[in-house]
Amino acid sequence: MEHGGVLKMETEQETTQIEEIEQAQKNSLKETPESQEETSNEISTNEIPQADETPKSDDFKLFGIYDVSDIKVIDPGMKKYINLEPKLLVKSHGRIREKFSKGKINLLEIFANLVGVPGHRGKKHKIQTSQKTGKYSQNMKIVLDALKIIEEKTKTNPVQVLVNAIENSAPRDGVTIIEYGGARYPQAVDISPLRRVTMTLRIIVQGSYDKSFNKKTKIEQALADELIKAYKSDADSYAMGKRRDSEKQADSAR
Repeated sequence: MEHGGVLKMETEQETTQIEEIEQAQKNSLKETPESQEETSNEISTNEIPQADETPKSDDFKLFGIYDVSDIKVIDPGMKKYINLEPKLLVKSHGRIREKFSKGKINLLEIFANLVGVPGHRGKKHKIQTSQKTGKYSQNMKIVLDALKIIEEKTKTNPVQVLVNAIENSAPRDGVTIIEYGGARYPQAVDISPLRRVTMTLRIIVQGSYDKSFNKKTKIEQALADELIKAYKSDADSYAMGKRRDSEKQADSAR
């Protein structure tokens, strides 16, 4: 009798469990379409990331340090050739070789490449030190250290200081030599925007190199001082002096 009573109780428990499951299924089917939409929306929002969570391109910074979204280039001619695309590593690996393609190369990469050859003056190779051997990482470290010093001194975006320094110290007029009737004459010419950018950076590097070679001043400090002086249009700037000389020669050769 006891064995039969136990079997009866187990069957009753199983039937009650089955009834509960069936009732729960019926209740889920009776849910309103609004509640079903809410649940589907909750699932979709959980699976799909929100637009605010994705990083914006405007928030990306140059080297992950400097914000270049608000950098302003006032000179309309040079704007095309001053490339400040935000990247973690500005290195083209020599792939950009087309004519007039320096506008595709980041400005800081051009600057670092010119830091590697500070002793070149025209067709002469004046002097070269072991500090600057053309190694990219070493040259770019010099540029970044100079920008850090500029930021500490001016409390402004150092990339904007660099752009304004180039605009202020870039000569507009130059001199070329023309030969006429066996005689050579200087002739004033307008300098192209691309040459204005690259030549100004080269002059800034040469001026800072003269102030740091065989002296206590380091190249990073000399670069920062030269850029700050050119940014403020200081008469003591080496690049500003070269601009005055170039435009004065052009005025006399017109």
